[in-house]
Amino acid sequence: MNRALTLIRRRLVGSIFVLLIVVIGTFLLLEAAPGDAVDAYIVSTGGDAGMIELLRHRWGLDQSELTRLANYLWALLHLDLGQSVTFSRPIRDVILERLPTTLLLMVSATALSFGLGSALGIYAGARPGSFRDRFLSIGSLALYAVPGFWLGLVLIVVFAVDLRWLPIGGIETLASDKTGLARAVDIAAHLVLPVSALGFIYLALYLRMMRAGMAEAWRQDFVLAARARGLSRRRIVLAHVARNALLPLITMLGLQSAQMLGGSVVIESVFAVPGLGRLAQEAVASRDTPLLLGIILTSAVLVIAINLAVDIAYAFLDPRVGAGEAGA
Repeated sequence: MNRALTLIRRRLVGSIFVLLIVVIGTFLLLEAAPGDAVDAYIVSTGGDAGMIELLRHRWGLDQSELTRLANYLWALLHLDLGQSVTFSRPIRDVILERLPTTLLLMVSATALSFGLGSALGIYAGARPGSFRDRFLSIGSLALYAVPGFWLGLVLIVVFAVDLRWLPIGGIETLASDKTGLARAVDIAAHLVLPVSALGFIYLALYLRMMRAGMAEAWRQDFVLAARARGLSRRRIVLAHVARNALLPLITMLGLQSAQMLGGSVVIESVFAVPGLGRLAQEAVASRDTPLLLGIILTSAVLVIAINLAVDIAYAFLDPRVGAGEAGA
């Protein structure tokens, strides 16, 4: 327990500097881009020079870049993400409305890719070189090469347009007034296609990693010793080979969280899912820099939290991890 607490403390201290770098770097990059929220607003609605000057003053865009950065950092110290130019509402409220949808999509896709990918990897790696091993390896490689947006469009055409088994997009049926279990079933039906499109890509990765880890574990001394003791092949696979091959997958689970967030931007756009990804697209289109900064900061916090949870899980699974940090 002390080792885990030490690991958490060190990771949290390092996370503060990571978030600071993310905020400052993103702010400077967005400021270097041509145009701003006023330009996007005038293009869409029209206006004269007086309105442009008024909007720049109202949104603080007439201040210097360093002044705005300092004001933003000071507001962050008070947990204030600012006001959205597009929605004319506090950014924190806008993000909290969209965040549950993105988390639901990510958790579901992660459970699908990690769970099914690990199981198929164990099934393939249980007998290296067999027909099922080669078939799953080739199939996973082909699946990993497919772009997520293309897979999403294919799933829509097949299962939503042709077969009419599932909804085309959205997170739930609009104005359906469903509650309780009926609403949960409706949301689950809407999530099948986007979760499949997002999860199948990473499923192939976990399958190949699990299979490779098991192929390596078969050559280790502890497996040879288990065979010499007369243990059944099933027990050797589950208790020794798969358990050791699972550790790298847990590390990859944390590393893939950032890519999963990035992939959700595309998937949410394809399936019209109202999550953080689609919100980021709207913020970019309207040049809503404060909102985009808030989304990126929230995404960074999510990635850091996921990696911290993975580090803790890894430390419990492998006592050697974090031992040096705890003793430092």
